[in-house]
Amino acid sequence: MSEQIVHSIQSTNLADILERVLDKGIVIAGDIQIKLADVELLTIKIRLLIASVDKAQQIGINWWETDSYLCSKAKETEAEKERDELKKKLEKLEAKVETSNSRAKLATRLAYAPAKRAGQAKSQPKAGPPRAEKSKIK
Repeated sequence: MSEQIVHSIQSTNLADILERVLDKGIVIAGDIQIKLADVELLTIKIRLLIASVDKAQQIGINWWETDSYLCSKAKETEAEKERDELKKKLEKLEAKVETSNSRAKLATRLAYAPAKRAGQAKSQPKAGPPRAEKSKIK
């Protein structure tokens, strides 16, 4: 008679284990600290989450959607933000240049205005008492 050995633990293959882990998710957390004479030299905090994409999105994790190295849409969004920032900077610089040009024009007008008045005054004879001319009597 053949006897069968009955195990209390059902056998599972790797695919079943992986399916369970991805379905439920698993978190591995740990800290590594290196100290020398009670002085902390290095601390490494390890946080590892293993889950399916669907499970990660259910719990609010979606960083891969905004990572420019993993998502082309994120690259476009990042490029648009950079373009907008550059446009704002350009507008500010143009406003500063326009203000500087206006001030320079005003300063130039003010600097030449007294000189023009002085030049006009020199070229026009001064109004004063008439000079008596010597008449020659013969």
